[in-house]
Formats: sequence, C-alpha cells, structure tokens
Amino acid sequence: MSEKIIQNWYSLADYDLESADAMFESGRYLYVAFLCQQTIEKILKGLFVKETSQTPLYTHNLRRLVSRLSFYEQLDAEQINQFDRLNGYYIESRYTETLEEMKRAIGQSEAREILNECKDMVQWLEAYKI
Repeated sequence: MSEKIIQNWYSLADYDLESADAMFESGRYLYVAFLCQQTIEKILKGLFVKETSQTPLYTHNLRRLVSRLSFYEQLDAEQINQFDRLNGYYIESRYTETLEEMKRAIGQSEAREILNECKDMVQWLEAYKI
C-alpha cells in the first residue's frame, strides 16, 4: 500500500477531529463523541496500513484494531480503557431509537472530557505514525 493511502487515513482523522471541535462549539455534543471515535479509528487504520501494507480490517472496534498493531503490548490499562470507552460512541450513536437518550447523556462537560481525551490519544498515537 502506498504512502498516499496512509496519509489519506491521517487526513480523514484530522478532518474528523476538526469537525469534533466544531460540533463542540455548536453544542452538538453527541457528535463530538462520535467524531472522536472516528478520529481514532482512522488513525489506527492508517497505522494498520503502515505496518502491514494491507487493507485495514472492516471493523469500527478500536480495541480490535489496536490489538493488531505492533505497539499494543506497550499500552497500559488506562490506554486500553480509552479505546473501549470510545467504542460505545460509535455503536450507540448509530441507532436512532437511542439518539434522544444519548443526546441527554452527553452534555457539555462530558463532551469536553471526551474531546480532551481524544486529543490526548491523538498526541500519543503520533509517535507511532513516524
């Protein structure tokens, strides 16, 4: 796989993170959580392509994606838990019957926490992009 494909995954992740910031500013907190999950998913898929030269797994499960990467064993329990927490925002936010419930569950303070945690994850994942 080419460097262009890898960089495309990273560019999509950057766009999603910028969009998460925009959703936070506009008060659409559910979408902050969803876009944070998408940001990390796309970085992990770029890293997967970089390490394996293969098409990324067809999954949105962050734990499954990261478990296939060379640095997985170096992650601590808190980092693994961060992937697990973000997973829920992808799965749950896709189903319309839970949309109102999810919107009530994620307020400004929760969205800020999710966004900050996502940015921290992006920062430490940067080291593996090199």
